[in-house]
Amino acid sequence: MTAQQSEPHQPPPPAPTPTTSASTTTTSTTAFQEIPILNLSLSRSPATKPQFLADLRHALLDVGFLYISHTGISDDLIQKVISYTHTFFSTLDSNPQERARLEMINSPHFLGYSRLGNETTRYKTDWREQIDLATELPAPADDEPVYRRLRGPNQWPGEDVLPGFRETITHYMDLMTELSTEFVGLTAEAIGLPANAFDRFYWGEGDGDEKNQKRVAAADAVHPQKDPKRKRQDKLKLVKYPDAGTLQSSTTSNQGVGPHKDSMLSSYLLQASPHRGLQAQNSQGEWIDCPPIPGTFVVAIGQGLEAVTGGVCVATTHRVLSPGPGEGARYSVPFFQGVSYDAAFEEMYVPEEVRQLKRERLPTREEVEMTFQKGRFQRLGEATMMNRVKSHQDVAERWYPELLKIVREHTARELRQEEERQAKEK
Repeated sequence: MTAQQSEPHQPPPPAPTPTTSASTTTTSTTAFQEIPILNLSLSRSPATKPQFLADLRHALLDVGFLYISHTGISDDLIQKVISYTHTFFSTLDSNPQERARLEMINSPHFLGYSRLGNETTRYKTDWREQIDLATELPAPADDEPVYRRLRGPNQWPGEDVLPGFRETITHYMDLMTELSTEFVGLTAEAIGLPANAFDRFYWGEGDGDEKNQKRVAAADAVHPQKDPKRKRQDKLKLVKYPDAGTLQSSTTSNQGVGPHKDSMLSSYLLQASPHRGLQAQNSQGEWIDCPPIPGTFVVAIGQGLEAVTGGVCVATTHRVLSPGPGEGARYSVPFFQGVSYDAAFEEMYVPEEVRQLKRERLPTREEVEMTFQKGRFQRLGEATMMNRVKSHQDVAERWYPELLKIVREHTARELRQEEERQAKEK
């Protein structure tokens, strides 16, 4: 069943903070104060698609964050995913053996369960627990590039522990893969590119190497199914943010997850409880609330998309604040659209009139380190691997100690530079 064939979401109720897409078509010269909502079904009709693309262009150039509604993903499936998310964490609370079996440290692919407080963002502890899952791909051979070791089998809860979990979550990931591909195709059209402009990144074909491009083209002509070793990998997390009252008494931080930009092309967040806490940062440094709205996903433009469009599409910094004492845990299910780890840094040709529109906008804030830094890495997989090593240092200590050493040296330099910058400002 495709995303378009599924039963639609119920229309979302009026939003308490964001505005609908109809009010977002003007050029912005001020920092955004609201998050736009786009009705995705309007993109599927020739009569309404032009206006949808105009609204999407505004969201891409001015905000980098938006809600989408009427996606075609059934509400029944959404409710099953939400139910399994809550049940997954309550099951681990009562089953320490299963928790230990699923630990991410057991996986060289950075897949599995992360304990509360085991991940860091911007050098500070993130007060959340989660399980990382991904497109099921075979583990690489020993002679393949190290970044391909991000591929590999998931660590699934046992069927006897959570019956139906794997089937439901796999089906959801399949539909989200289709939805994200559709949305990024619309993104390409909104900035004047063909709808399939980004497809090359799904199979690692766009590497700027003419000889290799010819080799890949020749291989594809003989083997239309393409090399599965180069296939893109999408990821999904189930996340729990405990309320501040349940954290250690010595903890004063309310950082559920610290300020960051998502990687790859785009991400799609299902807010699986009614808690606020998600915030996006505008160009003036203000934090804008993104409250849960039933029937929607929150879409964040990723650093990969910003990089390959030369900054035309904005990857917006965002964070999650922990629920306050007594508010109960916040749950969410983010889906991260991936690319082939073999894809190389390559900037797309974006029409000059769109680049000019971007130049007329306010500059974006760059206080968060970009994962995809041209000149530092050649392949998107290399950048992704180093980002995972930085975020999950216990896993890296076991499987990638040499890479962890490089990351720690780089982090130490960053900290010294930040201290020097702050000293000069005093």
